[in-house]
Formats: sequence, structure tokens, C-alpha cells
Amino acid sequence: MKKRFQLTDLDCANCARKMEDAIKKIDGVNDANVSFLTQKMMVDADDARFDAIMQEVVKVCKRVEPDCVINL
Repeated sequence: MKKRFQLTDLDCANCARKMEDAIKKIDGVNDANVSFLTQKMMVDADDARFDAIMQEVVKVCKRVEPDCVINL
């Protein structure tokens, strides 16, 4: 399943790259893209576990950029 999410308060392109790299390492994630310019994130992950994977994505992103909010 591939879904796009709006981000709020993503502060820099470097943080976006770090978030993207961390998301790609999560088990069940096929691909991910985090764009600082558009403030959007795309996650392509296993359909059966998508909600659980997104919970992990939120945790990983909070570690990199505590102020960033993923609008689920």
C-alpha cells in the first residue's frame, strides 16, 4: 500500500533525508520519500501491517525531528 501524508514543521532538508533513510530501514517498508520542499511524505509498505508500520514511522520521525507532525 502506498500513501502520502502532509507534514507540519519539517525544518530542514537534512532532517528530511535522515527521516527517509530511517523509514526505509523499518521492516515491511518497500519505499519511502520525504520532501522538505513540499512538506510531504510517501510511504509504500506491506498492506497487512500498514497501521503498525506507520506507528513505527511516527516514532522514528520523532527521534529525528521532534517538532515535525505527520498528519495521518
